[in-house]
Amino acid sequence: MKNLEEECKKLIACHEYRKCENKIKEAMFQDPHSAIPHNLMGILMEKEKNHVQAMKHFRASYALDPTYIPARYNMEQYGSMNFVVECAYSEKDCQIQKDSQFKEVYDAHNVRHLIRK
Repeated sequence: MKNLEEECKKLIACHEYRKCENKIKEAMFQDPHSAIPHNLMGILMEKEKNHVQAMKHFRASYALDPTYIPARYNMEQYGSMNFVVECAYSEKDCQIQKDSQFKEVYDAHNVRHLIRK
């Protein structure tokens, strides 16, 4: 799935939205319990100016895997009143250390979460 993140990033940058959507749908079919395709579909929906559907996919991604930081990051960014246009295709795109509005916390099960300060 890691290659899917990079491939979708390139396709979206080139505005090849239908091709990207087909790849994401195929990934959802192959692994319906993965958070990655839903996060990518959320990004694609935002790029197509479909904010409601994007937020649904970000929430689905987070529900499938609460430890998947990009889903939480995107929900926070696009759910705020003054969101930035930077989205997280993968964890390396999450600017946790540089973003002063978030902090990392670990729960009793040693699961990492992003919390708004």
